[in-house]
Amino acid sequence: MLSPIVVGLDGSGESLAAADWAAREALRRGLPLRLIHAWAGMSSDTTALPELDAPRHWARRILRSAMDRVSERHPQVYISAEQVARPAAEALVAAGSEAELLVLGSRAFRGFGGFMAGSVALATVARAKRPVVLVRADETDETEHLPDDEGRPSIRSPFRDVVVGVDTARPCEEVLAFAFESAMLRSAPLRAVHTWHLPHAYGRVPGTTNERTQADAEAALASMLHPWRQKYPAVEVRELVETGSAAQHLLHASADACLLSVGRTIRPARLGPHTGPVAHAVMHHVRCPVAIIPHE
Repeated sequence: MLSPIVVGLDGSGESLAAADWAAREALRRGLPLRLIHAWAGMSSDTTALPELDAPRHWARRILRSAMDRVSERHPQVYISAEQVARPAAEALVAAGSEAELLVLGSRAFRGFGGFMAGSVALATVARAKRPVVLVRADETDETEHLPDDEGRPSIRSPFRDVVVGVDTARPCEEVLAFAFESAMLRSAPLRAVHTWHLPHAYGRVPGTTNERTQADAEAALASMLHPWRQKYPAVEVRELVETGSAAQHLLHASADACLLSVGRTIRPARLGPHTGPVAHAVMHHVRCPVAIIPHE
């Protein structure tokens, strides 16, 4: 049985955009789509607390409306829907554990010129064991593609680049697998971004340590990508090696991308859930869909 793509719905514009994105991804991957709305107040006992009848009706309406919308726009995709009587983050983590990937809406935050992922999205990403994709409300089929020759939005022009953040010091097979697969499915170029930091003790002396470290970093990235280039020969790969903040370079590189993929190291349960500084930063500030890939 094929693992589905799961979407968490809450009635917001962000979650509807997430459902549309997930339906397109399900079509690309040949997978079923499962829509979920979770609310702890949902119960089969509708007489116990009559004052909750209106919220229950609204919760059911969220799911029905989303299913009708997605079915009309993407009739080729097999869609199922489910109401879950559990707290949202808990239900989404459970559903995501059985999914190919979990897709959530990520709300805009106008203060400070950035974005806020939302408490449910943050809690879910921090605990998820499968890839999670965060989608903004303004994401559409057209925004995934480059403008046409006249500069107008189009779904017939090529896809924008897929961007992946690569840490050559840690294993990131899952991150690269997701990024290469995503690029292949879109016939899109893949931009691999790696950053490094020069130890302060070395200073910045032109022609010595800087150049050697840059060359070493480029060689390490090329070595890590080599087997994936062989596995996905049709994917055009562009390598970018820079010094400085990984989050800042990923923010810049993904400004014109259709998808950004970054990793999140899974920590032991006793250490508590976390997203990591790079994943946390891109979740808040990157405008395109962001895939957070958990890995050991």
